[in-house]
Amino acid sequence: MSDHAPAQDQAHAGEERHEFGAEVGRLLDLVVHALYSEREIFLRELVANAADASDRRRFEALTDPSRALPDGAKIRIHPDKEARLLTVSDDGTGMSRDELARNLGTIARSGTRAFGQDMAKLENAKPEDRPSLIGQFGVGFYAAFMVADRVEVTSRRVGEQEAWRWSSEGQGSYTLAPATRDLPGTDIVLHIKSDADEFLEPYRLETIVRKWADHITWPITIVRDGSDVAANEGTALWRKAKSEITEEQYTEFYQHIGHMFDKPWATLHWRAEGTLEFTALLFVPGMRPFEPMESTRESRVRLHVRRMFITDEAALLPPWLRFVQGVVDTEDLPLNVSREMLQATPVLARIRKAVTNRVISELRSKAKDAETYAAFWDNFGPVLKEGIWEDQDHRADVAGLSRFRSSSEAGWVSLADYVGRMKPGQEAIYFLVGDNHDALVGSAQLEGFQARGIEVLLLSDQVDAFWPERLDRFDDKPLRSVTQGLADLSSIPLIDGPSGDAANVDSLIPALKDALGDAITDARTTDRLVNSAMVLAASQTGPDLQMQRLMRRSGQKMPSSAPILEINPHHPLIRALSARLADGKPIADAALTLLDLARIQDGEAPADPAAFARRVADALVGAASSPTAD
Repeated sequence: MSDHAPAQDQAHAGEERHEFGAEVGRLLDLVVHALYSEREIFLRELVANAADASDRRRFEALTDPSRALPDGAKIRIHPDKEARLLTVSDDGTGMSRDELARNLGTIARSGTRAFGQDMAKLENAKPEDRPSLIGQFGVGFYAAFMVADRVEVTSRRVGEQEAWRWSSEGQGSYTLAPATRDLPGTDIVLHIKSDADEFLEPYRLETIVRKWADHITWPITIVRDGSDVAANEGTALWRKAKSEITEEQYTEFYQHIGHMFDKPWATLHWRAEGTLEFTALLFVPGMRPFEPMESTRESRVRLHVRRMFITDEAALLPPWLRFVQGVVDTEDLPLNVSREMLQATPVLARIRKAVTNRVISELRSKAKDAETYAAFWDNFGPVLKEGIWEDQDHRADVAGLSRFRSSSEAGWVSLADYVGRMKPGQEAIYFLVGDNHDALVGSAQLEGFQARGIEVLLLSDQVDAFWPERLDRFDDKPLRSVTQGLADLSSIPLIDGPSGDAANVDSLIPALKDALGDAITDARTTDRLVNSAMVLAASQTGPDLQMQRLMRRSGQKMPSSAPILEINPHHPLIRALSARLADGKPIADAALTLLDLARIQDGEAPADPAAFARRVADALVGAASSPTAD
């Protein structure tokens, strides 16, 4: 949704008309129609937004008393059957003109194009396949258009005197116009569709609030027969004893705070007592959120002080546990705690440590069930592995919890599994890093290891290029990239033995070095190839090949470290090059082609694609014109 200059045709004085972008208009249409089976969720979304706005104002008032909430602040739901209007009001921070345009102009923060593609796939899905869409895509406020053919939002920002009204029919445009509101806060007025009468019934609305928002600590009232009737208990669920809470209540609370529809994969509820007192109710989601977790690296676990929401920016968990959702409530902080104090107070540092250790303990316990843990790892493994790279205190813990694909085993394997299967004489944990798993499975880098029955971990997540350097060892076994060459495989015999005679490379290797010059650091034979003629290797003292590729792609300057060319003396191509050199024929072009083939084999482009193509064409012409050619 764009906030361009207003169009000239204004229906009322001061009213600004803004056009939806064509793509966003299409997405709104999908929201209205593809989410039809879960229409009641619109009320949960609007109430949750109202609660967030009230929380923000209460927090702002701790340091600025002029922003204090009025007495009796609440969230009020007012159905009007005769006018076919449903109004949701709050006394929160409110929104300015610019905030209305910005906040009501964001659909699927991870990108409207990706959102549209996924929604289009599900547009014709069966009703039972749709309920998770709102939570998955984060469409929030726009769910109102499932039950309303027009939505008006009148809002006044706390600290400002003017109010503004945002209005749209959820199709081609929206308008912004000056409005009036006696006090700061927001009124959302839904013009209810003809087929949505149920959402004008107070009892139906109360049922929805009880189901989805019973644990919101702000009072929620519904106007019934002219009176405001309480619609929620407002009980902090985390303050109750575990024995008093049902699984359904846990799930509903999880769905409320996370705007999710799935069930949590794990629920952690405990009270810490002693020198440090706090209560925590945390959830590990059962599904990956639609918004990429790379878009933000901050934990959003909510910090409460004596039940009062303070902030969700207290970094109560490290970034590598940012998928965990929930609440931490403590008595050990003052209500007027500032953001600066949150960063410095030792109390919060101790809470962070305790909460992090508790989550790690829960993951360790869950990891004992391989099938259950695999579902978690599929969703959040790449995020968790960031802890190996960045968290020295928990590096070993995260490494033990991590799972990997393997060259010889199906499913996920742990580092402990790998060490338990190491071959006699094998000294290191070998791994290969690449851009995708399928390419790694067929890599020439694996040949010598597979020929000896040595397992190699196949790492294809972005973080995999970084963390092995920091971990270095596991269970006293060094981690070693197979692309760094010099893997001492000679002590482990080949399963079938080498095929073909070895070429005499005494003259060939110096000739390759001379022909390739600075393009390589060295040329040498290797015993880690079986079917391929050559492979590239990196120096053992520098970054491996995948790390070098990532750094080049990101524009970072690389240390001057050309690759090492390793050749298989048993391969027919190497024997042919050796024989050609022995006959006094030049091999310079063949050496360049050999190096480019090694690059292509590793997923890189030739240094000079045009020159490579010419050399290959010349070689094919020579082969075609040979008397022995078919």
